[in-house]
Amino acid sequence: MSYSQVTKNALAHSLKKLMLTKPLHKITIQQLTDDCGVTRHTFYNHFQDIYELLGWVYQTEIVEGLEQYRNCAGWKQGFLSVLYYTQNNRTICLNTFHSLGREHLESFLYGVIYGVVIQVVEELDAREPERADVQAKQEIADFYTLAILGQVIHWLKAGADSDPARIVAKVARIMDGSISRGLANYLTPSYK
Repeated sequence: MSYSQVTKNALAHSLKKLMLTKPLHKITIQQLTDDCGVTRHTFYNHFQDIYELLGWVYQTEIVEGLEQYRNCAGWKQGFLSVLYYTQNNRTICLNTFHSLGREHLESFLYGVIYGVVIQVVEELDAREPERADVQAKQEIADFYTLAILGQVIHWLKAGADSDPARIVAKVARIMDGSISRGLANYLTPSYK
């Protein structure tokens, strides 16, 4: 592991440690670097601000492991792994959600969910004899991404206490077959 990676991991560990006891918006770079034992200059060599560091934490701990789930067969397991990660890191994730970083979290989650949903849409579209255009696929992916994101936000607002498997099952029941029907609707002349 490179020195840069070790430093980033140390900064991430310190941020997560501080987030267990302080709201994100009250954590300063000085507190973070003091806890980590590095200089402010070192921090800024790697990240522009604490939100970029937090994004890097979520990127490395969640997103990089989702690649295998970006398909029809695996999306449910990928969604479940994100929700379990959230529960296992509840204090940090809820801290982010309830802080000034909520917009960052929602934007991050939108990107993660969209990345999976668009692949599912592409895979389902490839099975059809007539293909939907790019805009249609993007609109369908956006719609389902926002619907799933709404479920996640509702779950976070409730404290992320309920069973993630129940949320995934509910979303799966609603989505089962509906993306294919949505793609077909875009090919119907009345929708063009």
